Amino acid sequence: MLRSAILATASALVLMPQASLAQSSAHSGAQNLPSVTVTAPDARRRAATIPQRRAPRASVQAANRTKPQPLRNAGFVETPRGPVNGYVAGRSSSGTKTDTPIMQTPQAVSVIGAEQIRDQKPNKLDEVLRYTAGVRAGTFGTDTRNDWWLIRGFKSEDIGLFLDGMQLFYTSYASWKLQTPNMERVEVLRGPSAVLYGGSSPSGIVNVISKIPPAEPIRYIEAGVNNFGNAYVSFDMGGPVATGPDNGKLFARVVGQVQNGGTQVNFTPDNNYFIAPSFTWKPDADTSFTVLASASKQDTRGINFLPYQGTVTAAPFGKIPTSFFVGDPSVDKFTREQEMLGYQFERNLTDDLTFRQNARFAHVDISYRGYVGSGYTNATTGDIFRYNWYAKDTANQANLDNQLEYRFNTGPVKHTMLFGIDLKGYQIDDYQAFNFLGVPSINALNPVYGLGDIPITGAPFRNFLITQKQAGTYLQDQMKLGNFTLVLSGRNDWVETTQEARDTGATVGSRDDSRFSGRAGLIYNFDNGIAPYVSYSTSYNPIIGLNAQNQLFLPETGKQAEIGVKVAPAGFDGYFTVSAFDLVRQNVTTTTGAGIVPVLQNQTGEVTSRGIELEAVANVTRELKLIGAFTSYHLFTSKDLDPTLVGKTPTNTPQLLASGWADYTFKEGPLEGFGFGGGVRYIGSSWADAANTLEVPSVVLGDLALHYEWQNWRTALNVINLTDKVYVASCASATSCFYGDRRRVTASVSHKW
Repeated sequence: MLRSAILATASALVLMPQASLAQSSAHSGAQNLPSVTVTAPDARRRAATIPQRRAPRASVQAANRTKPQPLRNAGFVETPRGPVNGYVAGRSSSGTKTDTPIMQTPQAVSVIGAEQIRDQKPNKLDEVLRYTAGVRAGTFGTDTRNDWWLIRGFKSEDIGLFLDGMQLFYTSYASWKLQTPNMERVEVLRGPSAVLYGGSSPSGIVNVISKIPPAEPIRYIEAGVNNFGNAYVSFDMGGPVATGPDNGKLFARVVGQVQNGGTQVNFTPDNNYFIAPSFTWKPDADTSFTVLASASKQDTRGINFLPYQGTVTAAPFGKIPTSFFVGDPSVDKFTREQEMLGYQFERNLTDDLTFRQNARFAHVDISYRGYVGSGYTNATTGDIFRYNWYAKDTANQANLDNQLEYRFNTGPVKHTMLFGIDLKGYQIDDYQAFNFLGVPSINALNPVYGLGDIPITGAPFRNFLITQKQAGTYLQDQMKLGNFTLVLSGRNDWVETTQEARDTGATVGSRDDSRFSGRAGLIYNFDNGIAPYVSYSTSYNPIIGLNAQNQLFLPETGKQAEIGVKVAPAGFDGYFTVSAFDLVRQNVTTTTGAGIVPVLQNQTGEVTSRGIELEAVANVTRELKLIGAFTSYHLFTSKDLDPTLVGKTPTNTPQLLASGWADYTFKEGPLEGFGFGGGVRYIGSSWADAANTLEVPSVVLGDLALHYEWQNWRTALNVINLTDKVYVASCASATSCFYGDRRRVTASVSHKW
């Protein structure tokens, strides 16, 4: 049977021996490197007799808007995998898996390019997303372990993270971490995307595009340090490699970083080591083969779980210091070793037919040990109860995506047809144990450390091997008639999930699922640059993991209606987007209890998110770049087994976000090379309890950047939380609150040659 054969292939991909990849790695999250100039694509052999294959898809209206673009764009050829011109991206592949203008994509798409990342100098991926519409980044504040974000009000970093168009799913503690120095662009696709990607968040995905070997040589090195003593050195080297005349073209690149030092929390380092080599071979103008590898290692410690009283509000003893460490440095640790190896293959079979195959195998090994806070034993004196915790999670994930793109006309209608078959295989070895008794309390004002390792007794509460095999086939047609573009997409997934006990090998749970997902979107591009659109989509996500009763999760489903308008005025290098949506997410996973063991989750009934998003991005002049975002939505539980929760907003979730950023660089005159930038972020209030009685206040934060470029040298000073505002980023419960970032000042110097 086709289904069995396909799933068997997915199983073979994921069950590769874990030892097949060396477990030496590096992880970081600091500086990003400057954009690389991309040369125009090679001319194809048949170009003299057959028109360029992309020409039939470009409308007259789009061409007219391109003509008056400022001269600063001259010579820049954008591709969906290449650099962004300043802050403004014109094309993206995340919404359609084809090379499509953003103005012809009937869905909300945001693109953050390497230049914006460099200017803002985020320390990790969720910080890259801070100025993006529809996204609440850094949900759990100053957590060095993981990246956290909400899209349209829903937790999405676990099932919404993609690298080069392929998912990096995680459950339990087997999370992935991507490095900002190796990001060419970060694309945020809002709304259900399962029709192209299979299991994913119905609220949207974050698709990180890796840096690939450049056509022109790049040699770049950068070093920096912040006010917490965290220092780094990063490098980016690459370009053409000499080959014989009959061996095609070869390009190589290696990006890496070493980062060490402290953070705002005592005894909590953020040490990362990372390297990513890649090469591209182009035997002819119709064929490209790129290999991407990476290895990373991170050493840090776990996040603080602090009470609501003493962080959001004052306790009898006052407030808990933001530098307080609730664990014990002699015991606590969090280490991640991660390796990835994949490739991207593309072949133009004819002028109208292109085949692509993308694949990746990824391995991650997490060790998490420590004493975790959980409320007070004495709120008057500030004594905090702690429990004993250990987790060891190892996961493998394999992805294979085959695409066949066919471009043809039926009368006046121009088609871009995409047919695909993708396979996913995932396996996690999940071991978790804890004890509530045996660990002494710790005083928030006068902590005493050096307890040593108190053994965890009793059986683990998680000791399973979970395997999931997923196969999907999808079909999409982008039909263009005049200024209309209609996108119709459909997909079916087949999934097998099994849960085995690690100690006995017995199968203790299994389920088979199959579901169809669909999408329809229509956009009309007026000649004046206004493009209204409408779309409707459904999603299906076969969740991997266990609920609080150690049973396999049910698949999650979603549906969304969206309308919007995109505006790209003629002669203006930028665009504006307004979108309104009604999103329903079913079988949502939510944390149970009062935060004692935050990993325990159950599936509530249904959560609805309705809202509006506004986004603006522009290269106003050669000197000035601007971005702005506004998000407002009503997020509420629409169905639940507990009727008292219906109509309530889930915890951790602000419903109003606004931000703006500008950067100005002098291009001539006595101040040539000097630049400055700054931004303001507003994060609305949220709730710390399911009953919506404990409010976490809103906060306004400012960021600053100063930079100077001279003869291939660049120095920069970046400040986040300029006023050093002490605030709580969010609370999952009354005993699980998390401080946000204090003022962080980073000084850096870089050189390219």
